[in-house]
Amino acid sequence: MSRTLVLGGARSGKSAHAERLAAQSGKGVVYVATAGAGDAEMAQRIATHRAGRPAEWITVEEPLALAAVLDQWRAPHRLVLVDCLTLWLSNLLFADGIEYPDVGEIALPRRFHDERAALLAQLARDEGDVVFVSNEVGMGIVPFGAVTRAFADEAGRLNQAVAAACDSVVFVAAGLPLVLKGGSC
Repeated sequence: MSRTLVLGGARSGKSAHAERLAAQSGKGVVYVATAGAGDAEMAQRIATHRAGRPAEWITVEEPLALAAVLDQWRAPHRLVLVDCLTLWLSNLLFADGIEYPDVGEIALPRRFHDERAALLAQLARDEGDVVFVSNEVGMGIVPFGAVTRAFADEAGRLNQAVAAACDSVVFVAAGLPLVLKGGSC
């Protein structure tokens, strides 16, 4: 069983790298898509991603209950590819129509804490290979606004926790993978 985290910025090549890892695994692939089509532009992005995946891959669309999907699909003969953790985080933060103040301390919803804990517990199980894709959002300017800063903080904490639980971590920039932890990329 292997657990891999692939990090990178927007359009860094992280998803393509994760998909190459999945294809090279020799296992059946379950692609877990966390994005939702909130507008026409996002619907087009999703369609482009979907069209680029091999037809034999199983696609599961799940914006919130990631640990439950992993529990259902992880198996020794499969690799589960999750794309991506930062969209999943955003979905959780804004689920159920939650609105946040522009200033002050942000109280994150209980559901976020529960789902995050369930995901990390799922990672501790030896039930099949998994590759996570996540954005590294903490390398730019400090975000403006309380909710944006809270998102960046939580994305950083989530990436650190998942990286600690993974066997390998790869950072992708300009399409080039750099191994941060574990074996080859």
